[in-house]
Amino acid sequence: MSGHARQASFALLRAFLVIVSFRAGAGVSSTRTLTMTNHCGHTVWPGILSSAGSPALETTGFALEPGQSRSLPAPRGWSGRLWGRTHCSADAAGRFACATGNCGSGRLDCAGHGAKPPATLAEFTFDGHEGLDFYDVSLVDGYNLPMLVEPHAPNGGGGANCLLTGCVMDLNAACPAELRVGDGGAGAGGAVACRSACEAFGTAEHCCHGEHGNPDACWPTAYSQFFKKSCPRAYSYAYDDATSTFTCAGGGTSYAITFCPSATSVKSVGTDPEARAAVGGGRVPAAAAWRTMPSVLVLLGLAMTALSHVF
Repeated sequence: MSGHARQASFALLRAFLVIVSFRAGAGVSSTRTLTMTNHCGHTVWPGILSSAGSPALETTGFALEPGQSRSLPAPRGWSGRLWGRTHCSADAAGRFACATGNCGSGRLDCAGHGAKPPATLAEFTFDGHEGLDFYDVSLVDGYNLPMLVEPHAPNGGGGANCLLTGCVMDLNAACPAELRVGDGGAGAGGAVACRSACEAFGTAEHCCHGEHGNPDACWPTAYSQFFKKSCPRAYSYAYDDATSTFTCAGGGTSYAITFCPSATSVKSVGTDPEARAAVGGGRVPAAAAWRTMPSVLVLLGLAMTALSHVF
């Protein structure tokens, strides 16, 4: 065999081994867990949707009674989203449905279906670019429950951007009337969710579609600023990346997802005023106060978006 042929053979062998190692590693679970805890005064039914091509978690939906927790092992490379469903029940035919966050499967498990807006979403991509975990809490599809995501990196070594995020405020009562979702017969009284302006109005400006479908043409609006002022680390509109995406060292970092965290003492929020403010641990804005928001807040939002393009 010539030298060139031998080199080619070794190159093919190395490529084969890389492929085999990648496929073998894809099915191996890391030590990472996702732990969901319900501190609401009512039952929450978490829903889970894995991204296309991602390994699946062991369940796609279950019930959490007040005070209950459940931990799920998360395999390497998992990507997906989870949320809390509320005011759920089964009809006479046994079909399961929820007033908020409904996934439309007709069952307790969501079985590949996503959340019907409005719903507070926690989104994850594990072992992504440069081996990092990427995560966020998004109000782009609206809001239904307070939610906190708290990373737990081994030995505290998750990196400078490995921070808690979420929205600990109950925004339903403060939701602008045109975005408010009533109980729909769920018996809760008052608002049970707050729609996004995109869902409410469907315009290109609010949905970042069409002529507004890029970060240079889609800017914060008064409605997205209502969400951003309340919960500064949560996504408030589609291009709110600069202040809303977080990263931790991949592999061993686990994540605690708490529904209604303001109903309990979450240590890292309760003892850190800056962190509390960042996830909305201060005063909820009055229902009408967002309409008279000082123009400096809008300008700040525009400046933050512009800076994201520079850096």
